Amino acid sequence: MCRWMAYSGSPVLLEDLLYRPTHSLIDQSLHSRLGAETTNGDGFGVGWYGLGEEPALFHSIEPSWNDRNLRELSRQILSGLVFAHVRASSGGAVQQTNCHPFRHQNWLWMHNGLINGFGALKRDLVLQIDPGLYPNIEGSTDSEVFFYLALTLGLRDDPAAAVARAVGLIEAAGRQHGVADPMQMSVATSDGTTTWAFRYSSDGKARSLFYSTDEQTLRRMYPDNELLTKLGSSSRLIVSEPLGDLPGVWNELPESTCVVVQAGRDEFFPFTPVAP
Repeated sequence: MCRWMAYSGSPVLLEDLLYRPTHSLIDQSLHSRLGAETTNGDGFGVGWYGLGEEPALFHSIEPSWNDRNLRELSRQILSGLVFAHVRASSGGAVQQTNCHPFRHQNWLWMHNGLINGFGALKRDLVLQIDPGLYPNIEGSTDSEVFFYLALTLGLRDDPAAAVARAVGLIEAAGRQHGVADPMQMSVATSDGTTTWAFRYSSDGKARSLFYSTDEQTLRRMYPDNELLTKLGSSSRLIVSEPLGDLPGVWNELPESTCVVVQAGRDEFFPFTPVAP
């Protein structure tokens, strides 16, 4: 499907996140080890928070490994909260408006997976989106519809509950249309301060998702690691697959789990869809 990375913590250069790790997201765009596809070359996107509340976006339909602009920008952009996504389309057009992350006001959203049978479910799902939000949908992906369903159902007030209601709605629509196992997802969303990430699938076989061990522990384990010396104690990474092979750095997020990261505090909750 796709590969993604969410970083929060002390400000770092995008280059340190996207290019420096041994198995960086750019490397994963060509050589994914745990994804449904080895290559994720149907465009990419980066979202980051800087000045002001609204995050900036850079989207391209170029493969990330071949985009000179991304390489140049990553050397200069410094941020303490970054979303990055490399896309392998599940059927949607390769166009900038279909590249993740998606943005609404101060919120970012990215998704790996798919809504099975989306063509059959799309009309029912779109009709559930708040009419005031609907005009903001620019692309044609199931992921963006999923985002606007979550916004409609209260993402800005209670993200975990809103995503649970959105998934419950999608699964209910799937049952009505005879679609088996409609939801496959790893999702990240942020308001610029807190990051929420979810791992879930209707069939109990969700796409891979990992989170990093706390920074203080990692510094004790690897005191000479150059990248770790640049990160503060509150820094965290959530990734589709590990960015390297150092023992003890990466922990797999269990199936049907939500992790919440804020100022270095990791909280884990069971994730259960809520039927409409």
